Amino acid sequence: MNALTRSLSTYWQSSIGKKIVVALTGLLLVLFLAGHLTGNLLIFVGEKAFNEYAELLHSMGHGMGVWVARIVLLVTVGLHIWATIALTRQNRAARQPYQYQATIQASRSSRWMIMSGLTILAFVIFHILHYTVRVDSDLAKLGETNPHAMVVLGFKNVFVSLFYIIAMTMLCSHLSHGVASIFQTLGLRSKKAKSLIHKISWGYSIAIWVGFVSIPVAIMLGLVK
Repeated sequence: MNALTRSLSTYWQSSIGKKIVVALTGLLLVLFLAGHLTGNLLIFVGEKAFNEYAELLHSMGHGMGVWVARIVLLVTVGLHIWATIALTRQNRAARQPYQYQATIQASRSSRWMIMSGLTILAFVIFHILHYTVRVDSDLAKLGETNPHAMVVLGFKNVFVSLFYIIAMTMLCSHLSHGVASIFQTLGLRSKKAKSLIHKISWGYSIAIWVGFVSIPVAIMLGLVK
């Protein structure tokens, strides 16, 4: 057991170990976003379809499944940010005093990824408090009987919708760089595939942004009631 612990500790302390953690947690979050968006878009299908989807989620594992998923999500986001910060600090400590312009730009990019990641973490916590814990008593009442109406009421709050849109914008900016980095870290990006992976990263980011942002926008415009 001690040998395993030492091996894991040594692996974590290396830059490649941190990069793998960032890539794997990032991949898990990318897959989660696609699945989560698919379910959320049922709000455009109708109240019945969305409520049945919500009921399915809350009935998994006798009600424990959805909470396990939320805990895993929070741990994954936290670990992703922790590994990214640790990797940035390690790279900064190993940097030579003389910096090329490309190194300076890379540092700025890393700082932006950390800041956007922390904002996303804050949003995830807020989102869970808002729609899951339901600290708002009005949402709590609707959440038990009509999740569709709860989501509509929640996004009728302009400040909530604006925060959601800003968070989604930062998330997709993060994804446009992060998805390509996953391919690179896992050794799946070659010179020939570089252009295609870049397009996939941006295409995925735009699709996620349009999908998630369309929900509060449609509600605020009265298109979804």
